[in-house]
Amino acid sequence: MSEGDILEHVGQLLNRWQFSERAKNLQSSIIREILKDSSKPGVINFAGGLPAPELFPIEGIQKACLRVLEKYGPDSLQYSLTTGVPMLKQFIAQRISTIGFDFSPDAIQITQGSQQGLDIIGRVFIQPGSVVLTEEPTYLGALQAFSFYDAHFVSVKTDDSGMLPDDLEYKIREHKPVFIYLVPNFQNPSGITMSKSRREAVVALAKKYDVPIVDDNPYGELRYSGNPVPSLKVMGGEHVIQLGTFSKIISPGLRVGWIAADVEFIGICEKMKQACDLHSTTFTQYVVYEFAKDGALEEHIERIKYAYGRRRDVMINALRKYLDNGSTWTEPEGGLFLWVRLPNGISASKMLPVALKAGLAYVPGKYFFSQRPDDSTLRINFCNATEENIVEGIKRLAKVVKEAD
Repeated sequence: MSEGDILEHVGQLLNRWQFSERAKNLQSSIIREILKDSSKPGVINFAGGLPAPELFPIEGIQKACLRVLEKYGPDSLQYSLTTGVPMLKQFIAQRISTIGFDFSPDAIQITQGSQQGLDIIGRVFIQPGSVVLTEEPTYLGALQAFSFYDAHFVSVKTDDSGMLPDDLEYKIREHKPVFIYLVPNFQNPSGITMSKSRREAVVALAKKYDVPIVDDNPYGELRYSGNPVPSLKVMGGEHVIQLGTFSKIISPGLRVGWIAADVEFIGICEKMKQACDLHSTTFTQYVVYEFAKDGALEEHIERIKYAYGRRRDVMINALRKYLDNGSTWTEPEGGLFLWVRLPNGISASKMLPVALKAGLAYVPGKYFFSQRPDDSTLRINFCNATEENIVEGIKRLAKVVKEAD
């Protein structure tokens, strides 16, 4: 069945059955649509937020699966607690605890990846028209998750150090948001990291106006250079709800993430989680625990940090060498992404079909803006390509940009 036939069939179904307005209005993720084209032979894929599959710890996961079945047997295949397998919660609590700030396992809610964490946050806070403050730009998946609950987005001016406190305070007072959504570490899509002083200012405003911060932190452990910055959760305590995941540091296919917050808030999340899917997959929770508990996770993280750091450097050097027409880009200290700004008003979205024909996929930046989209920007992933393909991909990008200029 062709794509046109599918769309026609969907249209007929919408006319026959009484779908909710939310179901009819929800848009597909543009990244998922681009990935359909990027999977074609010969296309170098800089588009998705994909980790490198050749670096997945296949042998370690295989051994962990066998240990799970041997040690836990039927328990690993049975229903489990809504908040998560206790051993895994204990492990996560210990890993994210810091000097002077100890997490309790009771402050952890296991989720099916951090994307489900975003959905649960939306269920807890958002009513139609509720205001959510975001960075400018911000994570597309969060916009999609919160849009389902009819959120009204207001973007806060953002520079290379993060949200501008003066604009944040103005918009808190003007719009009375239900929460502030941030990706403070190696942000998706821009790659920037919020500075310590900016974090202190944002936390101070959250406390002053009693507005929660949702700290989405999937990339925090993927630092390749520079110095670590204290987490918003440590700084903000009960005012910060932190999302974490094993997707980028082990495998996204396992779908294991978590929400870390005050115990009382986790109690509310537990009810929402029950309504979603009763509990996250028991078997994969045990697998993550068995793989990670004896130091294998730390060893694996060091391995991927080395590889990703090299790929970041290769991409930056290739941009410096080949994209010399006035384009600018971020040079992140970690994470997965670079953010490119094209010169002379070149439209990244109009350029995309040409790029795909030339064998290169990226995500136009305009989709990452909750307000005032900037179509002269684009996001590229440096982790999911070999060093050779990174250089070739940047050559293709430079050629397409030159032709569009």
